[in-house]
Amino acid sequence: MSMLSGKKVLLGVTAGIAAYKTAYIVRLFIKAGAEVRVVMTPEAKEFVTPLTLSTLSKNEVVSSFTNEEGETWNNHVDLGLWADFMLIAPATANTLSKMANGHSDNILLATYLSAKCPVYFAPAMDLDMYKHPSTKASLQKLEEFQNKMIPVGSGELASGLSGEGRMAEPEEIVQFITKDLQAQLPLYRKKILITAGPTYEAIDPVRFIGNHSSGKMGYAIAEEAASLGAEVILVSGPTALQVTHQNIKLVRVTSTQEMYEQVHQYYAEVNVAIAAAAVSDYKPKQIAHQKIKKSDAEISIELEKTQDILLSLGKAKKDQLLVGFALETENEVENAKGKLARKNLDFIVLNSLNDKGAGFQAATNKIKIIYPDQIKEFGLKSKQEVAKDILNEVIYHDEN
Repeated sequence: MSMLSGKKVLLGVTAGIAAYKTAYIVRLFIKAGAEVRVVMTPEAKEFVTPLTLSTLSKNEVVSSFTNEEGETWNNHVDLGLWADFMLIAPATANTLSKMANGHSDNILLATYLSAKCPVYFAPAMDLDMYKHPSTKASLQKLEEFQNKMIPVGSGELASGLSGEGRMAEPEEIVQFITKDLQAQLPLYRKKILITAGPTYEAIDPVRFIGNHSSGKMGYAIAEEAASLGAEVILVSGPTALQVTHQNIKLVRVTSTQEMYEQVHQYYAEVNVAIAAAAVSDYKPKQIAHQKIKKSDAEISIELEKTQDILLSLGKAKKDQLLVGFALETENEVENAKGKLARKNLDFIVLNSLNDKGAGFQAATNKIKIIYPDQIKEFGLKSKQEVAKDILNEVIYHDEN
C-alpha cells in the first residue's frame, strides 16, 4: 500500500512551460491510489488542456470562479477544505509573488488562500528569474508560512540557458511529498518486530500439533504499524493471510524453533517487539520420519516443552518496548499479570475465550491492556480497531 493511497490531492497548475509535466504528475498520484482534483489559472490552459487533466484525474478541472455558462459558482473554499494536501506545480515567479503577498486574482490563488491543508510548491522559471532577489524573497516568505518548497533541478531551460530553475521531475515531486508525509507519522523511523499466527510442531511428515490461530490480530497490527510509518518485520507462522503494505517484511516460519531463531535474528535492531503469535507450548520429543500408520487403537506421543520465545525476549531486552499477549479462559487478569512480570513485559494484551467475538478465527476482538499498575479495558471491536488501540499505547510510550 502506498503512502498516498486514499489521499485527496489538489493540484494547482500555473502558466509555465513545465505545465505539460502535470499530466505525468496526475498519473503518478492516481497510480499510487490518490484522488486528484485540478485547479488551473486561466493562462495555464495555453500550456496544457483541461481535457487532458480531467481525463487523467477523472474529475472536472476548475479554472474560473464560474462554469462556462456563468451559471454555477465554483467554490474555492470547498476545494481548499476538501484536500489532504495541495501541490502547486509548476509554480511560476508570478504566482509565487502573489502567494507570498496575498493577491487573489484567480481561482487558484483564492483556493490557496483558503486551504487549511499542507501546501507544497514546485518552482519553475528561467535561471535569472529564479536568482532574482524578489523571487528569493517570495520563496523565503512562503516557507515562513509553513509551505514546503520542492527543490528545483538544474539543467537545460526553455530559454536555452542552463542552470537552476527547472521544475523537479514528476517522480521527484511525488517522492518528495511521500517522504515528507512519512516523516510526519508517529512511528516514522521506528522498527517493529511482530509475531503472528500459530506454530506447527511435526508428529510425522503429515501430522502436527497446532492451534486455531488465524494470524488476523498480528497481521492487523503489522498493517497498522506500517501505515503509521514503522518499518515492520512480521514473523508469521502458517496462515493464508498476505501483507499489503510495502513497509512490511514478511518472514514465514512453521515451527516454534524456526520462529525463535528468526525473532532473535532481528530483535537487537528493533525499537518495539509485539508477540501476537499463538506459539505451541509443547512438541513431540521424537518425530517419526515416516507416516505413522493407523494400526493400534491407541497411540502415545511423548511431548517436551518448546522454546519460550517471549521469555527469552524479556531476558534479552535492553531498550526495546516489549508487548505480549495472553489468551485465557480462567483467572484471566491474575494469569496475565503473572505473565507480565515473569516475562519482563512493558504491557500485556489480554483477551478471553469467554468473551463472545474474541479469540481465534474471529474478525473481532475484546481486550484489556494490563500494566503493572493499571488496567485499560476496551469494548468489542474489529481487529483493525484493536490494532490501533494497541499501537496508541506504543506511541504513548515512545512520546513519554
